[in-house]
Amino acid sequence: MIYGPEHQELIRSLTRFIEQEINPHVDDWEAEGMFPAHDLFKKLGSQGFLGICKPEEYGGMGLDYSYSLAVSETLGRITCGAVPMAIGVQTDMATPALARYGSDYVKETYLKPAIAGEFVACIGVSEPGAGSDVANIKSRARRDGDDYVINGQKMWITNGIQADFMCMLVNTGDGPIHESKSLVIVPMDTPGITVARKLDKLGMRASDTAQLYFEDVRVPIRNRIGEEGKGFVYQMQQFQEERLWAAGAGLYPLERAINDTIAYTKEREAFGKPLLDNQVIHFRLAELKTELELLRSLTYRAVGDYVAGADVTMLASMAKLKVGRLTREIADACLQYYGGMGFMNETPISRLYRDGRLSSIGGGADEVMLGIICKYMDTLPKKQRS
Repeated sequence: MIYGPEHQELIRSLTRFIEQEINPHVDDWEAEGMFPAHDLFKKLGSQGFLGICKPEEYGGMGLDYSYSLAVSETLGRITCGAVPMAIGVQTDMATPALARYGSDYVKETYLKPAIAGEFVACIGVSEPGAGSDVANIKSRARRDGDDYVINGQKMWITNGIQADFMCMLVNTGDGPIHESKSLVIVPMDTPGITVARKLDKLGMRASDTAQLYFEDVRVPIRNRIGEEGKGFVYQMQQFQEERLWAAGAGLYPLERAINDTIAYTKEREAFGKPLLDNQVIHFRLAELKTELELLRSLTYRAVGDYVAGADVTMLASMAKLKVGRLTREIADACLQYYGGMGFMNETPISRLYRDGRLSSIGGGADEVMLGIICKYMDTLPKKQRS
């Protein structure tokens, strides 16, 4: 897959926006522990950046997913991981199922303002006892007339403090675990929702992450996305785009880390010569650069196949697995070559080291990705394949 002129213009426009509207403020947002999502998303929405692949009738551009990859890759130019992640939640994690399966009502009421940046969205899947084990969620919605009444809790919710609505995975039946769940749009100002706490994280400091409680939260049944009982399937499809997005968003930060390390080790001297003159260092950086380009090729191939209509679950899982592991490997190796300065918060590599650790956890842990890959390789015992 190769970016064409339209992709390149989109990349240039978003890069200018990042340089003018985001990067000058990142350090302040990191120190404050939150960025102003409504203000920033409104600016992004006015430029069309929040609806790249969304239907034109609701304010989107109606483009194919290769343009979303171009956006996610360009968002990697933001000098932290938190803000790109929060934007990705809005565009590729909380709204794909809404755009694909939502009724005209929910798309008009929630998708359209999300694309415009008037609403901030969050995705409500993880719970204290069900992170990567999505099928084990306990939150429940029971029917009461024309409403669902929701009880439960959600954990590690990005944008959870500032969000206007949640795309919430919740049990709506008592059947088989893969057929008993639904996706429901829950306005976050609904009575019964409590923000238990803003979570204090190792990295991703500029994004707000919440633990939320739901007690007799009443939501109209018409806020459900698609069919009742199909929520697990819809969420698995959303994960496919989330994992492709994560792979794309990781490319530029890793490239920047390698290039910055080359520049630093050219200037830093030890034992009378630049560090980069040590063969072990420049060979190691060459190895890491090679691994990065392999990840890029895998990601581009997966997106190309996805645009062509193929099932890319295995390739997306591979890309998600690789971006998480390679982020850890590159951040650790490059930080080492900075020596004591690498341990300082003022050095960008330390931020990548902290932020990047989430890549192997969020959106499905490495072990979950390996399980998916094994299933598609047909290596699992029969009883583990369902």
